[in-house]
Amino acid sequence: MERRHESVAFAVAEAPFPNERESGDRYVYRDCREGVLIAAIDGAGHGSEAAAAARIAASTLEAYAHESPIALLRRCHDELKGTRGAVATAAFLNLREETLTWAGVGNVDAMLFHGAGKGAPPDRVLLRNGILGDRLPPVRAEVLPLAPLDTLVIVTDGITPGFDDGLSLDDDPQAIANNILARHCRATDDALVVVVRYLGGESEQ
Repeated sequence: MERRHESVAFAVAEAPFPNERESGDRYVYRDCREGVLIAAIDGAGHGSEAAAAARIAASTLEAYAHESPIALLRRCHDELKGTRGAVATAAFLNLREETLTWAGVGNVDAMLFHGAGKGAPPDRVLLRNGILGDRLPPVRAEVLPLAPLDTLVIVTDGITPGFDDGLSLDDDPQAIANNILARHCRATDDALVVVVRYLGGESEQ
């Protein structure tokens, strides 16, 4: 079992396309010297070819997790050429500087909720239209401040828009992930929900 930073709580909820043996959606959690890389990947379509593309992207992200989100997405694009392709959003939580840097290609949505969600409105990742392995658009990363109890939610398009409606940030990350999947899963595609809460402080390296 991989080590988790004590200052980060992490949870996943997922469901494959009905009657498929494996999901084309995958997540990455990778500890790095300065913090944690989190990503969600959606292989184009569903089934074994989508799953194969998602595995390649996940392996690439894990192997080069110390690089910037933009560099990682470019590496994924290169590695996925000749496959069905994928879309992905990558986010790096720098626990030393208390920042979040994220970037996305395609339609893997992500939102950063601040505190208990009762203060500043959430931020949403800027997504660029494209498919890794086929059409790589100009990608721009954003850097946001990260404060204790901020919660990052990343979903693939198997989750319907408006997944944040009525979302309770008082729940723990696993309950949040389970609730989003239960309420917003399309059941016509693979679905993945990743929830990360920054607890504050920095774990020992």
